[in-house]
Amino acid sequence: MAAADTPQPQPVLAPVAPKDRIFNLDMLRGWAILGILAVNAMAFAWPMSAEMAETPPFPMEGANLIGHWVTDVFFADKFRTLFTMLFGVSIFLVGGERADKARGKLLRRRLFWLGVFGLIHGLAFWLGDILLHYAYAGLLMMLLRSWPAKRLLWVGGSFTALWALIASAVPLLGPALMSALGPEFKAQFEANQPSVTPADVMATVELVRSGYIPAMTENLKGWAMIQGFSLFLTPISVPLMMVGLGLFKSGYLFGRSPVWLYLLMAALGAANLAAFGYYAWTELNGGVLPAEGLVSALGGAAPLITLGYVSLLVLMTRFGLKMVTAVLAPVGRMAFTNYLTQTLIMTSLFYMPWGPHWYGTLGPGALWGAVGAIWVAQLIWSPLWLSVFQMGPLEWIWRCLTYGRLVPIRKTAAVTAQADPVAI
Repeated sequence: MAAADTPQPQPVLAPVAPKDRIFNLDMLRGWAILGILAVNAMAFAWPMSAEMAETPPFPMEGANLIGHWVTDVFFADKFRTLFTMLFGVSIFLVGGERADKARGKLLRRRLFWLGVFGLIHGLAFWLGDILLHYAYAGLLMMLLRSWPAKRLLWVGGSFTALWALIASAVPLLGPALMSALGPEFKAQFEANQPSVTPADVMATVELVRSGYIPAMTENLKGWAMIQGFSLFLTPISVPLMMVGLGLFKSGYLFGRSPVWLYLLMAALGAANLAAFGYYAWTELNGGVLPAEGLVSALGGAAPLITLGYVSLLVLMTRFGLKMVTAVLAPVGRMAFTNYLTQTLIMTSLFYMPWGPHWYGTLGPGALWGAVGAIWVAQLIWSPLWLSVFQMGPLEWIWRCLTYGRLVPIRKTAAVTAQADPVAI
């Protein structure tokens, strides 16, 4: 091994009590799992084509305008980014160092069963499953789990910054490049773009609403398309996992970094969020922007906003507001159960044969009613369940499959409530 590849000794930091470590992970995971629902709601309620339609199949005004703006600005890409970072942490917590062959075998079994859950979730319920993607991306991440924090942050952070830069630069440079290629090229390019009308969207809606078999057929088509896209998402997901594990190993997720660093990251995230929100609202209302593609460019910096959220929540926990962030921890301890329960509830509401068949009827504004109700339910039932049981029901099934035996789930006098640092 070259000298430059030799892991450097990590700085000696004050020890972190396991309960504090686990609390912060569960708190952040709870924040992520609730936020993900806000983004996924449209994919439960409408065909994918609704996002590509020339004009939305619902009036983009009033509550719909506000609902779309809130989702796009505050939630889209930010919570998937956070959840992916935390998944990188779970790879290390389960698998330990690469030299630990026994834990490595356990990790591979865990990822295998996660892939099985993902296949069932995607094929039988909802096309937007991400568990299968995490399962195979996790196999790559497990090869890097013994890297020191500095290397994880430098390598993972560099790739993440590169993708964010590309996502921000393309919307700004694209119009100028298109103009430079001439009006004929631009006209031909636009003519070759797929055209989706509101009528096309509503035709798919009626097909899905016509019965379970047509609904699942459309689900299968969408699932196959999303899984194909997810393969190309791997070079984005693995660096995010590296960043998450680097933040874990460095102590950043537990409040061990300098306060000024948290304040700086929170300020940068807030600045980007404010600019994004202002110009997105301006664009939605037909206002003039300083540059074409500015909103998409600001949206490309989603990981910066994610780190801003993380920094703010860690600071709140560190400086006496743990009672506020504590409501998120039980949701995070049952993240696997809550993620799949969100799917069960939303698919039941929108297209499963036993539900009210709301598919294609609720716009972005009304969807927030369903999202908010599920948030409240999960914030209530998670601590109630965990007052009796050690882990969520699906966490328990996953753990039993991973270990190949039944493991205890009920709390006993000899077993105190322990948070699960690897809920998903």
